[in-house]
Amino acid sequence: MNKPHFLYILFLALFAASCSNTRFLPEGELLYTGAKIKIEGNDTSNKENKALKTALKNIVRPKPNSSILGLRPKLYVYNIVGTPKKEKGLRYWLKTKVGEPPVLYSQVDLEYNKSVLQNFVENNGYFNAHTSADSTRHGKKATAEYSVKPRKQYKIREVKFPTDSSAISTAVRKTSKRSLLKKDQAYSLDVIKEERIRIDTRLKEKGFYYFNPDYLKVQVDSTVADHQVDLIVKVKEEAPKLAETAYKINKIIVYPNFSIGSDSLSIESDSVVKYNDFTIIDQENLFKPRIFDRALYFKKGDLYNRTNHNLSLNRLVNLGTFKFVKNQFKTSDTLGNYLDAYYYLTPLPKKSLRLEVLAKTNSANYTGTELNLNWSNRNTFRGAELLTISAFGGVEVQVSGQNNGFNVYRFGTEANLVWPRFISPLKLKSSSGFVPKTKATIGYEFQNRTKLYSLQTFKGSFGYLWKANERTEHLLNVTEITYASPQNVTALYQQQIAANPSLGKVIEKQLIFGPTYSFTYTNTLEKRRKNTFYYKGTIDLAGNIAGLATGANSKKGDTIKVFGVPFSQFIKIENEFRHYLKLGQDSQLASRIIVGAGFAYGNSREMPFIKQFFIGGTNSLRAFRARSIGPGSYDGSATTSSFLADQSGDLKLEFNTEYRAKIYGLVKGALFIDAGNIWLMNNNPEKPGAQFSKKFLNELAVGAGAGLRFDFSFLILRTDFAFPIRKPYLPDGQRWVLDQINFGNSSWRKENLVFNLAIGYPF
Repeated sequence: MNKPHFLYILFLALFAASCSNTRFLPEGELLYTGAKIKIEGNDTSNKENKALKTALKNIVRPKPNSSILGLRPKLYVYNIVGTPKKEKGLRYWLKTKVGEPPVLYSQVDLEYNKSVLQNFVENNGYFNAHTSADSTRHGKKATAEYSVKPRKQYKIREVKFPTDSSAISTAVRKTSKRSLLKKDQAYSLDVIKEERIRIDTRLKEKGFYYFNPDYLKVQVDSTVADHQVDLIVKVKEEAPKLAETAYKINKIIVYPNFSIGSDSLSIESDSVVKYNDFTIIDQENLFKPRIFDRALYFKKGDLYNRTNHNLSLNRLVNLGTFKFVKNQFKTSDTLGNYLDAYYYLTPLPKKSLRLEVLAKTNSANYTGTELNLNWSNRNTFRGAELLTISAFGGVEVQVSGQNNGFNVYRFGTEANLVWPRFISPLKLKSSSGFVPKTKATIGYEFQNRTKLYSLQTFKGSFGYLWKANERTEHLLNVTEITYASPQNVTALYQQQIAANPSLGKVIEKQLIFGPTYSFTYTNTLEKRRKNTFYYKGTIDLAGNIAGLATGANSKKGDTIKVFGVPFSQFIKIENEFRHYLKLGQDSQLASRIIVGAGFAYGNSREMPFIKQFFIGGTNSLRAFRARSIGPGSYDGSATTSSFLADQSGDLKLEFNTEYRAKIYGLVKGALFIDAGNIWLMNNNPEKPGAQFSKKFLNELAVGAGAGLRFDFSFLILRTDFAFPIRKPYLPDGQRWVLDQINFGNSSWRKENLVFNLAIGYPF
C-alpha cells in the first residue's frame, strides 16, 4: 500500500470514529464541542487580547468532552459499553470510571455564559464592554460562539485608607504599607477581595478577634480622571462594636478527655488542676499538665493574635495523641476586653496493634514481601510519649540481573520511644507550630543471603527531630551505634573473596558510633509553583572523639578495639538536590544530582562497607545492575560472575533527569537519562582505575530509557526499560556505545536491556 492510500484510509478511520459518537445521541440532541471566544475592537493590545481570550475560555461552562486529536475516546467507551445491569463488574467500571457521558448542547446556557463573560471583563477594569453570544451547528454537533468588545482598561490612580482616629481605623491604616492595591495597577475586583482578606489577617494579629473581611468596603470612584479610578478603603458603619475592639486573653481552660456527643463538661472539684496560666479539667488524670504549657502559645494577658491561635492548634494536633482538637473563644465575663480560650481534646485509643503486609523493592533489584507487626502505646508516661515496638520478617527475590537463588531472608525487631519535646540538660525551645521530638531507638536484624552468608546487626540511636516550618526539617542523632557481625559464611563466598578480596569487607565485623545530622528543605507541596525544589544534606561523624581521645592511628598500627572490634573513624557528607519544572498540567521535568564523599582516618584505613556509596539499580542508574558500576573505570564483572557484585566507593557523583507526562487515565509515561559513578579515595592495586582523578568526567556511566507509571492513588507501580549508552569500564575511546544499540538483536538485548520493577518514583 503506498503512502497516499494509507493516509487516506487513516483519515477515514479517524473520521468514522469521530462521527460514531453522534449516533448514540438522544433524538433531537446535539453534541456540544466547545466554545469559541472572539475579542473585538482596537482599545486593547494584542497581549491583553490573548490573555483575555485564555481567561474567558476557562470560565465558560460546561466543558466539552475530552478529546485527543479530535477524537473522544472516553465518550466512545461510555457509548459502546451501554447500560450495565449491575452497579459492579467490568462494564460498570468502564462506564463510570473510564467513560464520560456526552455533553449536550441543550446543557449550554448562552445568556448565562454571556453574563459571566461580561462580569469578568468589567471586574478586571474593562468597563462598558459589550458581549454577545451565538452558536453554530455542524450536523449533529454544535459550537458556542462568544464575542467580547472590551474598552480601554481602567488603572488605579490613588488608594485612600481611613483617616479618623478610632482604634479600628488606625489599625486598618497601619496595614497600608503592604497593600495589594498599587498605583497604576489595573483595576481588579479579585485583588480588592484579596486586599480585604489581607487587612483582616493583619487585624487578627492585633487582637481584633471578631473582625471579618465583610466589615470592610472599597469604594470605587471612576470620575477622577480618564480611565483611572480612586479606591477608598472604609470600615462599614454597620460593623458591630465587638469587631472594632481588640481583645486580650483571660482564662485558658483545657478539657484533655473530651468526648464528642456526650456531656463531658461536668466539673468535679478534684478534677480541676491549676497549672501556671491554665485550668485543666482531667477527671481521669490522663495527662501531665506541663504538656499543655509547651503546646499552647497563649498566656494570660496576651493580646489575641491568629498566629498563636493556629500554632497552638497545630502543636496539639502534632502531639499525635488526640483524635479531635477543637478550640473556642468566648467573651470573658470580667471587666475589660478579654476572651476566655477553651480547648476540647479527644484522645486517640491509648494502645493499638497493627499488622501490615508490604510489597517492597530496593536498589539491588530485589522484590519481595515483608510482614510487620506493630504495637503502639500513646501517652506512655502521661506526657504524650509514643512507644512503638515492632517485629518484622520478609523475603526478597532478585528479579533483575542474574538470579542464581541468592535470595534474602530477614527478620528482626525494633523499639522506638518518642517524647514530644527536647530531652536535654540544656534548655531548648522550638517556636514553630511543629512539635519538636526526642527519639530513642534500639533494634536487631538478622539477614540471611542464601548460599553466601548471614549478618547480624544491632542498632541504637538517640536524637532530635524538629521542623522550623513546613519546608525545613532537622534531624540530629547525638549518637548512633551500629554493630554488625557475620555468620555462616559459605565456601562459595570464600571462593569469591579469594578471586576478589574486596568482597571480604562485606563480612567484616563493624562497630560504628557517633553523631549524624541531616537538613531537609522542600517546597514541592506548593503545586502552583512552576519550579519546586528538594534538598537534603547529611553529615556522619563516626568515632571522631574516641579517635582523638585515644590517639588511634591505624597507619602506625595503633588500632584501638572495643570488645575486640576496631571502631570506625570517618567523616561522610552527602548532598542531594532535586528540581521539578512544571511544563503543563500533566507534565514535568524532574532532575536530581547527588554529590557525596567519605574520608576514613585515625582508627580506620577505609570506610566501613555499609557506610560506603553504591550506584546503579532501580532508583539510581537504571541502565546498570545494582552496585555493578565502578569504582571509576574498574571492571568487576570478571571476578563476580556467579552473583551480583557489591561495588562500593568513597566518592559519588550522580545525575538523573526525567520527563514525566500523563498518557491516559492512570497511566503515565517517562523518558529519562542517568549518569554517574563512584570512586575510591586511595589507590587500590586490586582495583585498577578505581581511584578518583582529574579524569573523573571521562569515567561517568550513562544510561537512558523509558517507562510507564501506573498511579493507583494508594501506590505508584513503576516499570522502566533502560540501556547503557556509555560504559566506563571499557577502554578509553571505546566507552560510548551508541553505535552498538540494536533492539532487534537478542544478544544485545540480553546483555544491555535492563527491566526495572519498582514502587514509587525514583526521586
